[in-house]
Amino acid sequence: MGVINSIIGYLVGFADWFWGIPILILIGGGGVYITLRIGFLQITKFPYICSQTFGKMLKKPENPNEVSPFSAAMAALASSIGASNIVGVPVAIALGGPGAIFWMWVLALIGCGTKFAEIVLGVEYREKDSKGEYVGGPFYYIQKGFAKNKMEGLGKFLGLWFAFWLMVEIIPSIGAQSASAIDNLSTLNVHPYVGAGIIFVIVLIVAIGGFKTLVKVTDNLVPIMACVYILGALVVIFVNAAAIPAVIVSIFRGAFTGTAAVGGFAGAGTAMALRWGAARGVYSNEAGMGTSPIAHATANTDHPVRQGLWGVFEVTVDTLIVCTITALCVLSTGMWKDVGISSKNIGAVPSMAFSSIFGVAGDVVVTICVFLFVLSTIIVIVFYGQRQAEFLFGEKFANIWKFVYVAAVLAGAGIFGDLSVLYSLTDFFLALVIIPNMIAVIMMAPDVAAKVKEFFNTPGKYYMADMEDKKARKI
Repeated sequence: MGVINSIIGYLVGFADWFWGIPILILIGGGGVYITLRIGFLQITKFPYICSQTFGKMLKKPENPNEVSPFSAAMAALASSIGASNIVGVPVAIALGGPGAIFWMWVLALIGCGTKFAEIVLGVEYREKDSKGEYVGGPFYYIQKGFAKNKMEGLGKFLGLWFAFWLMVEIIPSIGAQSASAIDNLSTLNVHPYVGAGIIFVIVLIVAIGGFKTLVKVTDNLVPIMACVYILGALVVIFVNAAAIPAVIVSIFRGAFTGTAAVGGFAGAGTAMALRWGAARGVYSNEAGMGTSPIAHATANTDHPVRQGLWGVFEVTVDTLIVCTITALCVLSTGMWKDVGISSKNIGAVPSMAFSSIFGVAGDVVVTICVFLFVLSTIIVIVFYGQRQAEFLFGEKFANIWKFVYVAAVLAGAGIFGDLSVLYSLTDFFLALVIIPNMIAVIMMAPDVAAKVKEFFNTPGKYYMADMEDKKARKI
């Protein structure tokens, strides 16, 4: 055990280092560069983005046998909206202070541009497999992008590196997600093995059914679970509205001056606020991770940029809405300062916040929401992992490998305990995935910029056609 603990210690140390200045340079600096190349699209075109995403959520696809842009976005959102939105946010606050939320917001605003660019590249460089279905993601655009710049060898290496480490990272990630759901179910006296069994059976059914089954589940599950959780959290915030001004001040002050020790909170400096805010924000919305393009590459769309707009939508919903609501809920109730809070039970803070208003019903609401959030995440990342295996070793291997992920659900039954260590280990593996993806997206930003110019400036098509149609409908 001593050797294992030493290895874990080194991995945690690397994660703590990487998710500080290095991540700020790579994801923050890279995201700023990408945002500049696309002309601050996530801000300047935000009304149009809303009309093409929020405004078309209920629109039915023209061909029911194809994956619609909305379905692809819901599948990607199902992956990004997970336990991190409920459990990860209080982890960031408890270990980095309220200031962590500020850095979460900053990287989310920048991440809108990064995720947009990833999806554009994912759709632009996608291929069709032997079944005639679109497949794509960083492992495709990394190789092709570097090959265009006469660096084929490096592109192949980075593409294989990304695919392999993401394929491996998903195993402990599924176990961790499963553990979060099982721990929450235990508050309703559900035995860990029963909870693991329920998740196992559902994930197995979806894995056998394939991506079309996945989108049927996520199309219905994601909107429902998000709405239930948001409505409950808003009630908590409304009841504690008087505390909100002080909460906002603590978020901005803590981002630059740190937060003093109070209650069970040991205190944290600016570096810790940045480290935990950045890590939990990126882990939640997946901007820079390269996972979302895998789902978006399956969509039937007329242009890569149109699908990329859903990336801005996802970060907005996931981090700027859901994570922010969780943060305000936790901070306004003051539960994060409870003297009984430690790294082993940080995940209970949202439940405590809900219980302060709803009583026992609050525990039930949070437990069900965490369970559904985790379930949707596991379902989608199984698909992501299968795509890595297919890219690396072929379809036959991938069809077998996906059952390794299904089995990983059972690993969550009581194995993981300390959430801070668990998230640090997750951050280590994410670093191995993020590095090659961000290098590629930054290098290919000019390609994304060219697609943006084409989409918004081609007469009679895409954006221009949408504007003409809007003008005609007003007449």
